[in-house]
Amino acid sequence: MSTFEMVLTYGGIAYGIMLIYTAFVKNRVTEAFRIDTLFIPGATDRTRPLNLIIGLLVIGYNIYAMLY
Repeated sequence: MSTFEMVLTYGGIAYGIMLIYTAFVKNRVTEAFRIDTLFIPGATDRTRPLNLIIGLLVIGYNIYAMLY
């Protein structure tokens, strides 16, 4: 992997961690990173667990990309 690809991979892992964090913590910073608000109109606290699932998928994909 080139340096640029590694930086993107680490950024993806950091974003995945932030998505997992948004599933449990509610404040101004984490509200800006919620991905469920991009896809679901009128997202509420009931859709917040989607961030956990998507965060785990993003981290898993980036770790897979880093290893292979």
